[in-house]
Amino acid sequence: MTSAHSKLYSNDVSLVVVVVDTNPFFWAAAALPFADFFANLVHFVNSLLLLNHLNRVVVIAAGVSSCAYIFDSSDASPAGGVGVTATFDKASRKVEEFIAQDARATAGNGSVASANAASLLSGALSLALCYIQRIFRSGTRHPQPRGSPDGPEQYVAVMNSIFSAQRSMVPIDSCIVGTQDSAFLQQASYITGGVYLKPQELNGLFQYLAAVFATDLHSRTFLRLPKTLGVDFRASCFCHKKTIDMGYVCSVCLSIFCKNQKKCSTCGSEFSRVMPDLNSMPDQSK
Repeated sequence: MTSAHSKLYSNDVSLVVVVVDTNPFFWAAAALPFADFFANLVHFVNSLLLLNHLNRVVVIAAGVSSCAYIFDSSDASPAGGVGVTATFDKASRKVEEFIAQDARATAGNGSVASANAASLLSGALSLALCYIQRIFRSGTRHPQPRGSPDGPEQYVAVMNSIFSAQRSMVPIDSCIVGTQDSAFLQQASYITGGVYLKPQELNGLFQYLAAVFATDLHSRTFLRLPKTLGVDFRASCFCHKKTIDMGYVCSVCLSIFCKNQKKCSTCGSEFSRVMPDLNSMPDQSK
């Protein structure tokens, strides 16, 4: 008999969906230029495809106002590395076109055209999960799924994507090249069993990608991979889309609010009990 665990890892083919943050406001102040980062990404993708000719890699670009597919290894020539290189040259042009298109869309939307604008992470995660489910339901083969400042207004959509990934057993790996940690990605990696890594030396980015993120799910059981220390589990309120430490939760739909509400704006439930104001409560830590 074959156990469920061995069945899960009997196939060492991997499906890797890479979400690239192309937020120009972030990369303008980043220590690593976007061109150098993209060059490391090219080597990482090529190394994944060389590990197994059946591996599939998809790259999704996430901008401020939009997200789109920019590379799919299944469209590459079966001849080998030359076809992949030629396809990725096209992807380089696609990402440049995407950045320009997203910049025009962002400029037309004055509400997000600022240095603190967050990338459309929720949309990119949704595209990635939809692609993975499409491969699963095609029935042809079942590879092992792998998977800027946070936008509090995307909290619900991002958490829905995270729980969908968890239910589908799709780990979300996160590689942070900025100075600040991402609470969204910390929770995503922790909940789905992925890896959250913030490289200390960006000059060796490819070594981090190859040693940590290129390993398949079966090999990870034999490796001691980096673990997230101190996950930020704070939620965002549904009323003002701000990250809060304490708040009010609707007992019917579990919506979160930073202030006491007489009626839930999500499900319409009315609250007859008067709750104390959290801002007027004494600090319990003292």
